[in-house]
Amino acid sequence: MKKNKQKKKGNSLQQLMGIQSFTPYGLKTNRGTLLFYNITPTNISVLSRANIEIKIRHLMNVLSAFPSMEIVCTDSSECFDENKLYLQKRIAEEPNPRIREILAKDLQFLDQAQVEMASARQFLLIVRCKNGMKQEQIFQMDNNVSKLVAEQNFEIRRLQKPDLKRFLAIYFEASMQ
Repeated sequence: MKKNKQKKKGNSLQQLMGIQSFTPYGLKTNRGTLLFYNITPTNISVLSRANIEIKIRHLMNVLSAFPSMEIVCTDSSECFDENKLYLQKRIAEEPNPRIREILAKDLQFLDQAQVEMASARQFLLIVRCKNGMKQEQIFQMDNNVSKLVAEQNFEIRRLQKPDLKRFLAIYFEASMQ
């Protein structure tokens, strides 16, 4: 009973961020619906200068067609900072040298995994739909975005609820180091 009263007193993180709910297309916020798309990056190091210019022009076409579109680049995986701090604390406290050695190997493994994943990025396109748009209009916007981006030779996939939750977790739990 006490916890419910405490919860009602303060704002939840979802409220502070302005998120009202998940929708079939993305997130409903206080300022409208956000549509999230994962766009597969192109390895431009293997492209000729002319092909890079074409890719840039295609991206410019997409961005000019949807002025409310934003690009977000994040790590594609969570960071291990809390786990690493825990292992470091356990190593310092552990009296058994064999267990300290095992913990040190675990810490080394996490360091290596984090280094390998640090270069893995994900690129998202986010489209803001104005507040008051009907579901049919949002559906049409989703189709228009998907079609135009695909026509510009980019691989695109709209994020489903589990993907979106994972993205938000990564985005808001990112390491500040």
